Amino acid sequence: MKHFYIIVNPARDAHLKLTKKIQDFIIEKGGICEYQANLELEGIPFDRKKIPEDTECILVVGGDGTLLRAARNIAERDIPLIGINTGHLGYLCELEADTAIAGAEQLLAGERYTIERRMQLSGCCITRAGREPERTALNDIVIHRCGRLQVVDLIISVNGEYLNTYRADGMILATPTGSTGYSMSCGGPIVDPKASLLLVTPISPHTLNAKSIVLAPEDEITVEVAKRSSEQEEELEVSFDGDHVGILRAGEKIIVKKAHISTGILKLSQLSFLERLRKKLQGYT
Repeated sequence: MKHFYIIVNPARDAHLKLTKKIQDFIIEKGGICEYQANLELEGIPFDRKKIPEDTECILVVGGDGTLLRAARNIAERDIPLIGINTGHLGYLCELEADTAIAGAEQLLAGERYTIERRMQLSGCCITRAGREPERTALNDIVIHRCGRLQVVDLIISVNGEYLNTYRADGMILATPTGSTGYSMSCGGPIVDPKASLLLVTPISPHTLNAKSIVLAPEDEITVEVAKRSSEQEEELEVSFDGDHVGILRAGEKIIVKKAHISTGILKLSQLSFLERLRKKLQGYT
């Protein structure tokens, strides 16, 4: 590889010190490297047009959130990503700040790397105003209560067939990549990220028998907000990979399915999924 691009979260890389260090190293070794700061959290849109057409790899400097936004922003480009963790746990990131240069050197030399294909979710909200544009998520799509501390009723259907009505704080629809995120903290199973399936995990369900459900990747899931009170209208926030995208009210719904695109995650180490899981989960203890 010779053509690189860096997407950096400036809040996770003070004065872009690490970013510029990586860029200088790549250029010194004969490669090509540009960078762009992701300022979406400050309300500034990411400019995907700045990424050169011949880019072979995108280095993402930040944490898991930065990597998830990068996956969304370059979804249609099919350029492999590799994360450099400067945040907290960084479960999705392959490299740390102190191994970033060694990782870049390995990529420049074309040594021992693989690209894992990770499925994404596609979600579309249907509200009283009409059908909203589809969006994608690499980790999860979450529908959760906002405002009042009151549970909500969510009607779940799969391929048009009624499954169950959950009384809970919300619902998580996750990919295998997202199985180690919010879904896991709500009791969902851990899944090999290379798998292709859909996870449905209720958030704080008000029943003893509500468990996560694993569905086939071909399934289409509909989550509808049921009306519980004639006096107050339920409002639920919808988040894609942790970013707010809208509000659902009683009678409105979201349709979620496997996206037609996938994300390439570049791996340098030879650690198995189980070895990686064991090492990363030590951060939770």
